[in-house]
Amino acid sequence: MAVSVDHYENFPVASWLCPPALRPAVAAIYWFARTADDLADEGDEPAGMRLADLDAYRADLLAIAGGRAASARWPQVFGPLANAMRRHALPTELLNDLLDAFAQDVVKTRYADRAELLDYCRRSANPVGRLLLHLYGVHDEHSKRCSDAICSALQLINFWQDVAVDARKGRLYLPLADCAQHGVDPVGVLAQNDSPATRGLIRAECDWARALMQSGAPLVYRVPGRAGWELRLVVQGGLRILDKIAALDFGTLVTRPRLRRTDAPVLVWRALQMRSLPAALAGRTA
Repeated sequence: MAVSVDHYENFPVASWLCPPALRPAVAAIYWFARTADDLADEGDEPAGMRLADLDAYRADLLAIAGGRAASARWPQVFGPLANAMRRHALPTELLNDLLDAFAQDVVKTRYADRAELLDYCRRSANPVGRLLLHLYGVHDEHSKRCSDAICSALQLINFWQDVAVDARKGRLYLPLADCAQHGVDPVGVLAQNDSPATRGLIRAECDWARALMQSGAPLVYRVPGRAGWELRLVVQGGLRILDKIAALDFGTLVTRPRLRRTDAPVLVWRALQMRSLPAALAGRTA
């Protein structure tokens, strides 16, 4: 549920705050998701081949879930994942949901409204949080809803951070209904035409993401031990990206903000201050 070294992700890769006994399982989930995402999004293969690869990948998932051997195509993924599934009884349907989202990315490049975009987040991001809660032994419905809010917010923040990156791929995650409300031409966004209207639209989407993050943030008090402190940093990392977008006057069609080592003291300080909600969640608006 945070930012990795090489990719902006929905969760950290077995960080030093993660309980050591759970690190192999967290890493296995990460590599399962990372590899599937690469099958959907990397290289020059046509859509049909990408979907066929994802179907084969799903078949391997279902094989190990049923106690059978996976194919020899991705041993570095399904060997560790099979061990994690056996040891921790990981819910197969959550892993399946991730594959549904990756397959959707191959064929779908526009979203009608926020509800449709959140349905994508439900499958592309929320399963990761629920898998981690499962590992941490947190199973109540309130915690799951808070986790969903955090993960969806992180996914949305990634979208608003990467508006230009996605435009170059022909993808538009800004909901078409919101574009119309703000007088923004989606074709202009895909052409990376910056404008005051587009910046106003991105501001509104960032406000939405911040509110969603704040609604889920009380989960940090329900996740035990070091994992709870890791989650505090996850939440603050997402909010910090929103601060950086705001500092750019929401011009992410021009510049892509990112977290750097110099942000670490700010994140740690804000994580320590999260005892005084909601002040520590407000972030900066400029």
